[in-house]
Amino acid sequence: MSTFGSDASYHYPPELFQLLVDTIPRLCRSKRDVFLFLRGAGVPENMVTELRAELANDRDSVSKFHIVRTVLGHLNEAGDTMLRQRRELVKRVVQFEDFSTCWPSDRLEAQGLVAEVRRVVNVKDSFTRIQQERDAEVRQRREAERNEMEALRERRSSLEGIKQDFNRLFAMVNPQERGSTLEGVLNRLFAASGILVREAFTRSSESGRVIEQIDGVIELDGDLYLVEMKWHQEPIGVPEVSQHLFRVFNRSEKRGIYISYSGYTAPAISICREQLNNAVIVLCTLQEFVLLLEREDDLREFLKAKVRGSILDKEPFTQVLS
Repeated sequence: MSTFGSDASYHYPPELFQLLVDTIPRLCRSKRDVFLFLRGAGVPENMVTELRAELANDRDSVSKFHIVRTVLGHLNEAGDTMLRQRRELVKRVVQFEDFSTCWPSDRLEAQGLVAEVRRVVNVKDSFTRIQQERDAEVRQRREAERNEMEALRERRSSLEGIKQDFNRLFAMVNPQERGSTLEGVLNRLFAASGILVREAFTRSSESGRVIEQIDGVIELDGDLYLVEMKWHQEPIGVPEVSQHLFRVFNRSEKRGIYISYSGYTAPAISICREQLNNAVIVLCTLQEFVLLLEREDDLREFLKAKVRGSILDKEPFTQVLS
């Protein structure tokens, strides 16, 4: 049974107020019973002291309806401090079932009034639930917006750090240090773009001899790609891309991405193009990644466009950025 919604946090609305004034006196045979009904709902004694005094002075001057109206007015004026008592009064009315305690002449009218109180309370509760649901939706939407903004700020901060580290690469003179740093920076860029990354790893024989070294693996739209990253001064040629193609062909997921600082020779691009019937090969340059960072473009969309060019247009070195 309902105990009335959030309107009771402030006061009884006029319709419910009048219904309670009409109903409670008819549920109680005597004025003493009215006081007992109110006390059972937790109404404090100080709210009925003057009424008791008036009743003692002139019993006929105070009606049951006057008692209820006066006390409900005090409960309304008390605000949140009497919230529990207001709700309890409504609860006692809507749960009232033994109408044999009413005066016979009041019985039918009391039953009808209790039914009306129940109806009003249920309607109010329905509106309250709807409003609460709407408020919850608004809170969730605002929370989602705040989380999205915070995630965006964190991503921009992360990308700014990655951009700075990219720029530092061009000042490095030690090729080995630069290559190792390049792998780390690109892996951070993949991760910041929401792309799952497995960093560099090696495969060894049973004797412990390294038989294969992989710069990294990324997952894009559920597909795995072996990634090779090279910072050479001369364009990447056939021997270099062939090594990567060999590693790609040795796997059931025949997909690979090559990232080069110095671009590619025409024969290297040609051999990759010839192998597109056997695998998905994507050629990228480091400059494309730098430009992506400068523009704050989406790396995922960039790579997906590259993959589409490889699959649909049979072009491993698709030019996406202009």
